[in-house]
Order: sequence, then C-alpha cells, then structure tokens
Amino acid sequence: MEDQGQGRFRKEISLLDMTLVGVGAIIGSGWLFASGLVASIAGPAGWISWLIGGIALLLLGLVYAELGAAFPRAGGLVRYPLYSHGPLVGYLMSFITVIAFSSIVGIEVLAVRQYATSWWPALSQPDGQAPTVLGWFVQFGLLIVFFLLNYWSVKIFAKSNTIITLFKYIVPALIIIVLLSQLKGANFRVEGFAPFGIAGITTAITTGGIMFAYLGLQPIMGLAGEVKNPQRNVPIALIASTILSAIIYVLLQVAFIGSIPTDRIGGSWAGVADEFSLPYYDIATILGFGWLAFLVTADAVVSPSGTGNIFMSTSSRVVFGWARNGTLFRVFGRVNPATGIPRPALWLTLGLSIFWTLPFPSWNALVTVVSSALIFTYAVAPISAYALRRNAPDMPRPFYLKGIGLIGPLAFVVASLILYWAGWQTLSWLLGVQLLMFVVYLLVKNWVPTDRVSLAQQVKSSWWLVAYYAVMLVLSYLGSFDGINLLKSPWDQILVALVSVGVYYWGGRTGLAQPIVDEDEVEEEEPAEAVTAR
Repeated sequence: MEDQGQGRFRKEISLLDMTLVGVGAIIGSGWLFASGLVASIAGPAGWISWLIGGIALLLLGLVYAELGAAFPRAGGLVRYPLYSHGPLVGYLMSFITVIAFSSIVGIEVLAVRQYATSWWPALSQPDGQAPTVLGWFVQFGLLIVFFLLNYWSVKIFAKSNTIITLFKYIVPALIIIVLLSQLKGANFRVEGFAPFGIAGITTAITTGGIMFAYLGLQPIMGLAGEVKNPQRNVPIALIASTILSAIIYVLLQVAFIGSIPTDRIGGSWAGVADEFSLPYYDIATILGFGWLAFLVTADAVVSPSGTGNIFMSTSSRVVFGWARNGTLFRVFGRVNPATGIPRPALWLTLGLSIFWTLPFPSWNALVTVVSSALIFTYAVAPISAYALRRNAPDMPRPFYLKGIGLIGPLAFVVASLILYWAGWQTLSWLLGVQLLMFVVYLLVKNWVPTDRVSLAQQVKSSWWLVAYYAVMLVLSYLGSFDGINLLKSPWDQILVALVSVGVYYWGGRTGLAQPIVDEDEVEEEEPAEAVTAR
C-alpha cells in the first residue's frame, strides 16, 4: 500500500477528471508559442510535424496504458524502471524526470507572464522576454497558488482542473473556427509545401516545441494511484487525451499557417517566428479580431496556469515515487493521513519550481532542453514493459496490449529519433549529466538499497542504458543535427534506429529475473474487466 504508516492516497479522481487532467496537461503553453516556431522551421508542412508527434505519443501511451493499469501507483513513471530493472535504473530515470517535471511548472508561469505583458507591460523587460522584478514576483505568486491548490486536497485539485480545462477547449476551438474562415491557399505554396525538407519537419518536433506541447501523459501516470477503478480508467484516459489533443494541435497549426496575410510572410517562412512571437494574439490583432486577441490573452493566462497546476501535483508524486524507490530521502515518501497528499514531496517541488524561474529569461530558452528530458523519461517505458512481459508473464494485466512485439520497439525507436533531433548541444549535457549520475551512484554505493537487488545485479541490469547514453552521444556529435555532419542524413537517423532496436532487446532481456514489486504494495481495487487494445 502507499502507506508506510503515514497515511495513504485517496481514490477520488474519476475517468472524466483523469481524461481532463491528460488534456489539460497537454494543452498548456505549447500551442500558444509553438505554432510560430514550427512554421518558421517546417513551413506549410508543419502540421505533419504535429501529426508525427501525436503518433509517437499514442505509441508510448499504449505502452503506458498496460503498465499503468497493472501498476496504478503514485509516481508510477519512475517506479516501472525500478520494478523491471532495479534501483539503479529507477534512480537514473527518477533524477531526469524530477528535473523535467519541476521545470515545466516554471516554464508555464513564464508563459503566463510573457502573454500577460500585452495587458500589463511592466511585467517584462523591453524585449518582452525577461521578467522585471514585478514580473518575477507575479510568477512567484502563481507558483504559490498552484502549491496551495495541491496542498489541501486531491479533490480540490481535480475539480479546479476540470473547470480550467473546459475553458481551455473553448478558446482553441474558437481560434480554429475563426482562422479557418480566413484561410488563404496561397500560403501553402510559399517556398513550396516543405521548404526546409524532411529535416525541417523532423527538427520542428523537438526544437519547435511540439514534443514539449504533447508530453502530458505523465500526470495521468503520476496520479494513477488516486483514480477510481484505475485498471479501466487509466488506459482509457491515456488514449482519449492523446487523440483529442492531436486533433486540436493539427487544426491549430493549419489554421495559423493559412490565415497569415500572405504579404506578411515576406517570401520566406524563416522569419515567421520573429514576426509572430505571440502567434495567435498577433494574428488576431492583424486580422482585426480584437475580441479574439483578448480571449487568446485570457487563455494564455488560464491554459499555462492549468498545466502548471497539474505538473505541480504530478511532480510531487514523482518525488514521492523516487523516495519510495529507496534512492531519495524517505521523508519525501510520506503521505499526510488527513488529506492523502504527499506534502513533503510537494514542498520540494515548490522549491525546484521556483529555481527554474530564476536563471532563464524566456519560454524559448528552456523548451528544447525540457522537451528532450521529457521524451527521455518516456523512452524507457517500452523496455520496462518488454522486460516484465518476459520475466513476469503471469502478472495480472487488466489492459493487455496486443501487438506489443511491434509497438514496443517502434515506440522506443521513435522516441530515440525525437531525442536525436534535439541536436548535439542539447544532448551533450543532458546525457552527459545522466552518465555523471551513474558514476555518483556507484561512488555512494554504501547509501543505495541492496536489500532486494545486489549492486552487481543492478549494474548488470543497467549496462544497456549506459551504452545507450554513450552511443547516442557519439552519433549526435558525428551526425547532422548540430553535430560535425560526418554522418549525413538520413544515414545518421538510420543508425539511431538500428541502435535503438538493439538496445530495446538488450534492455528487455537484462531485466530482473524476479521483478521487485511486493505483493503488499499492489493496490486493492474493485474488480474490473480486462481491456484489450485492438
């Protein structure tokens, strides 16, 4: 049980609440900024980038659906690697996930402040990016509001999110309807349909903010331990929120590209991101829809706020899961018995979120790094699922994913490619830090848990991950995405795909012979019929 004598989580979140948590997490600040960046990188073909990102998310979501239904745990994202490969892999995934999640909270308040500057210019410096002292304190106040909404009750969190998410649907729907009425076919022929080729379409997925915009499934997994009938509701919420969000994002990108006055493109898409730094606000203003510009600004405050609220909650569950894994201070693994909230973990999340608002001036400054960190946290799930299929074949799986033999490796390959497209500058420090954390773990081996899995076995079950880090670093340095271009496209990406297939099977076959999920940790739940993906 999620207990430890310190209280347990309460199952108060419904299927509708959970689906709206997923949609609310995905529809955050990403759509408010990314459309302009995507258009400048991929041109009229930008909607294809959104479609590829949606397919990638759905593949990973299907794998998560099996894991989430089998293990409805708070902070499940960082606990599945522990179950399948032991504390060392769980530790590495926990570290990068906490960094990624807590920074999202900071990014969302940055987005709120940047858009709100159109109403209150004193919030930002003249460049519109960096905050003034007043602007930073407004960001800080928002973080405190998110903290308090999560501090008192999970029911208060869920219901407040439901109200916010419904509003977040209305404004994008209005934008799509209005801008599609202004569609100009000539825009889709400026510089050709894909002026920057396949490289532009793929690069936009990471550097254009698409994966940052999409990666909102983790909150569903983070709150899985607090959902009514999780075996049924978790997989349904995962799949439904992914499909709904993909439809919205593709339509928003098409509407943005088609509605720009053709003369404002200036014969090249490369400058669109600068011309439309606040894409939908700027386009509504140019087209004379003042009322729509007002709604966009209002939603630009509400949408990121809702996502920040969700990730404040989810990040605390990830911290909780890390503590439960035994490789973080156990005080963060406690749940308040009166409220069912992991309050120590929530306090740490608040501190980290504040930190992420300090050194970085704008939304764009963080989004590529965070996108890469997020996709990296997703990528290990297919390998965990494969290892558990091999080593725990009789484990109850209320949601049994048919075709995992194809979907699993495909999901890992797609995630690896998206990670690779981020480029050498991002991967060099992101994966480098992970290698450093591996060394730190071995140096402090007297502090790490070895009661259930020996250190030798933990290392043996993690070599595939260390090798993956190292090979991805080499390929990124030699490749065509910010590397020295010794490996030309598409051969560099073919190599990434081949390496990923090899790592997938290596990682799956070196999982623990006996997964370390304790019998008394399995949540008791009302019987639910198994759901099978077809």
